[in-house]
Amino acid sequence: MKYIPLGRSGLKVSEICLGTMTFGEEFGIGAPESVCREIYAAYRDAGGNFIDTADIYNAGTSERLLGTFIAGERESIVLASKYGMNTRTDDPNAGGNQRKNLVQSLNASLKRLGTEYIDLFWVHAWDGNTELREVMRALDDQVRNGKILHIGISNAPAWAISAANTLAEERGWTPFTAMQLHYNLVERSIEGEYFTLANVQNMAITPWSPLAGGLLTGKFNRNQDPAAQQGTRLADSPRRAQLLVDRNLEVAEKLVEFAQEMSCSPAQLSLAWMMRRTATCVVPIIGARKLEQLQDNLGAAQIELTPAQIATLDELTAPDPSYPQTLYASDFFRTLMYGKAWHKLELDRPWQ
Repeated sequence: MKYIPLGRSGLKVSEICLGTMTFGEEFGIGAPESVCREIYAAYRDAGGNFIDTADIYNAGTSERLLGTFIAGERESIVLASKYGMNTRTDDPNAGGNQRKNLVQSLNASLKRLGTEYIDLFWVHAWDGNTELREVMRALDDQVRNGKILHIGISNAPAWAISAANTLAEERGWTPFTAMQLHYNLVERSIEGEYFTLANVQNMAITPWSPLAGGLLTGKFNRNQDPAAQQGTRLADSPRRAQLLVDRNLEVAEKLVEFAQEMSCSPAQLSLAWMMRRTATCVVPIIGARKLEQLQDNLGAAQIELTPAQIATLDELTAPDPSYPQTLYASDFFRTLMYGKAWHKLELDRPWQ
């Protein structure tokens, strides 16, 4: 794998990140230690150095296993973990973004991981309650303490991330260097705001569920479609949910056809599309319960796509443009803003 800069951080990470939510069996979606060790070793043998975990994954087992695996080679690993999700359901302060939970969670993660510092520490999700000043100052304190090196945020509104970084930069605190977001070929809603934010503030995007829960691997069809339910739970009506399922299945079927033409797997093609389609730093997080799944996914790093091939995949699920982007792109607006000679200008702002 190639190594690329992770946003503004200066870190050099492999172009595919290993997600370890499947390390452990407590939640019923993971693998035993022996298989996890094989997956870790195969990822490292392929040149991978960027590994993502969280305090909540399999009730801490993911971090404990990972701490065992990285012992002896910690310095060569870019290690990421997260805090924010509740780890003791009877304690309201064992979840959320506040300083108390941050300190408690970070110290517990460091102990389980067997390390003195974490390279990239994520806010797992925005709680919508803690003031941004508290979050950013508390994170910066831990950077100054040497317990974390860089910070990122997952599952947060674009405006909150932008406001947090502006606040941090004005006060000399550490800004977010990366965003971990739900993104794949059938879930592209982040493209409208987050890609622009990433470009303007030099941030990386690390998509979670890049294969849509298995839908984009080619193993599901119209007679076996649980993965096609991805993204439908938030639909505002049963009719809307069914339309999404039908659309997702159609996309998956066409992806299989394109992959066959290119002599690669659907998963490899889907990941390559994500990695190659934009100049924005996009590092997919892949997880696996079996070694062969990981090996197949890692093959995406060897696939190069032409602009025409990327455009063909884009057309499968092109998101509808929304306001204000639709306004900025209209001849009406550009004439009002720049005059009749607007078409002679080089309008290269990312939101245009």
